[in-house]
Amino acid sequence: MTSETSTEHSMISATATEIATEFGPEYWREKEENGEFAAGFWDELGEAGFHGLLVPEEYGGAGMGMGELGLAMETLCAEGCGMAGTWYLVLTAGMATVGLKERGTGEQKETYLTDIAAGDRNFSIGITEPEAGTNTLNVATRAEKDGDEYVLNGQKAWITFADRADNMILVTRTTPRDEVDRGTDGISLLIVDMDSPGIDVSPIEKHAMNYSKSCEVFFEDVRVPESNLLGERDEGWWALVEMLNPERIGFAAAGTGIGKLAADAAIEYANDREVFGAPIGTHQAVSFPIAKPYARMEAAVQMRKKAEHLYEQGEPCGYETNVAKATAVEAGIETVKQSMQAFGGWGYATEYDVERWWREINLTRLAPVTQQMAYNHISQEIGFPRAY
Repeated sequence: MTSETSTEHSMISATATEIATEFGPEYWREKEENGEFAAGFWDELGEAGFHGLLVPEEYGGAGMGMGELGLAMETLCAEGCGMAGTWYLVLTAGMATVGLKERGTGEQKETYLTDIAAGDRNFSIGITEPEAGTNTLNVATRAEKDGDEYVLNGQKAWITFADRADNMILVTRTTPRDEVDRGTDGISLLIVDMDSPGIDVSPIEKHAMNYSKSCEVFFEDVRVPESNLLGERDEGWWALVEMLNPERIGFAAAGTGIGKLAADAAIEYANDREVFGAPIGTHQAVSFPIAKPYARMEAAVQMRKKAEHLYEQGEPCGYETNVAKATAVEAGIETVKQSMQAFGGWGYATEYDVERWWREINLTRLAPVTQQMAYNHISQEIGFPRAY
């Protein structure tokens, strides 16, 4: 790390800490209980330039990389925001920006990246479908060419921000799977205006992160201009893969960030709470169960940094992003679990927030890729036969 990079990282960390202090646990407890979008937090991220960290300078962004975005997300999570620190950045500032930066036309970059950098545009990412799940190659949503437009029909599920996003980057088939040689062929990405006729959005009741909606989205004869094609027709799979590694990096940052947040709260409590004449933190039965997964989180952070570095160098990093995500999530979940245990019965009370962090971090073992699929990829990379 150069001194210039170190200075930039210090500034990002300090800014993220300042934001997380302003929008701390009580703020998120209220937003969660009321099911309200955190508009003030979103705007503050824009004011700080965090939405534009990956946006090139020519479009008003900071022109930085995944190392800086990962640091921002982990710090926001760890200093008080919980999962929201990743949740409000990973889709627009991460995935959408990468897709547009790498595959967008000049006009698309000027239109969308400029707005993203200013915090004026919110993207959702339309990948998951009820019958496709992790097997994205089985997407059934279709886009059929009609003149200079595509006509969309299909359904997506678990699409975060779909109820309020300005646009969606939609994964769709432009050629049926039975008409292509490889399953990866025939998939395209389209930039969809979410106020287009024929789109119906229905929020899904869920376990946590109710400060944003995750939705079913139905498309019925939705017309999208051909100019909204992102990248090449039928070659969208490779553009999507470029967008998925930043998502895994983001969730790795969330795993360690939430884990550290919960651990800090438990450590403070364990230093203050006395039983039988001594702070409970003096007992190894309280400290060791937190210290052990905390050490594993520290190691996971280093693997995430390696993945970020490889990504920025344009090197293959699927193995590293999956290792970082899988290890950060397992260590983070165990840290939050044991931190909750340290509070005893009070860990179950909403006023101490750790029960909410427990609900939040459990999503990371299911998304953006399940732990099982992460280990499938890792198994293949280390020499086992392909399992999927």
